[in-house]
Amino acid sequence: MSQFEWLTVANLLFVAAHFVMSHPLRKPMVALLGERGFLGVYSLISLALLAWIGHLFALQRSTLMAWQSNEGLWIAASVLTILALVLLLGSLRGNPALPQTEALVAANAKAEGVYAVTRHPMLWAFALWAVAHILVWPSPRTIVTAGAMGVLALVGARLQDGKKRALMGDAWTGWEARTSYWPRLSGIPKISLKLWLAAIAVWLAATWLHVWLAGIPAGAWRWMG
Repeated sequence: MSQFEWLTVANLLFVAAHFVMSHPLRKPMVALLGERGFLGVYSLISLALLAWIGHLFALQRSTLMAWQSNEGLWIAASVLTILALVLLLGSLRGNPALPQTEALVAANAKAEGVYAVTRHPMLWAFALWAVAHILVWPSPRTIVTAGAMGVLALVGARLQDGKKRALMGDAWTGWEARTSYWPRLSGIPKISLKLWLAAIAVWLAATWLHVWLAGIPAGAWRWMG
């Protein structure tokens, strides 16, 4: 197979492994390995597949693009990645969707901050990151890899709702009633200025590193210097 075909296979395996281990195989794996053992195997398999994807991604270089990028798309991608970082950083505190979270946390959680936007801020952050990269660099390797990550995030969020509902019952259904799967623009003003400033600081650092790691100026650095 070609390098691009192997990259496609690696991405499909990464997505499939997450879905299978998180749902049908989770109970038997936990019964066999224990919770810590399961998390260890899950992490090891995920990291190995991700490393394989990274290796193949670096090898698969192509000048072919699905469309021509332009400054408008770079601006849109910058806005999306800042919002993605806001959602990601905000999801690290008080998130009922995190593993081993007790039902009481979901029952008492308030739909404020990033949760006023969506109950899955972390997964939507990954999805927005994927969209931003496809917008500005629609090469075959980017579409396949970022597309796989986006699908994993958004389908995973839906499947997570079902799993949490089964585990937490009314606590999770109550949380679902107070929040939204789809992002609500009306919730953005409820995000604190402190979180926005933290996200912008991380964004500036990450896009600066992007120049050195990927060789492509991104974010504000694209228009500086």
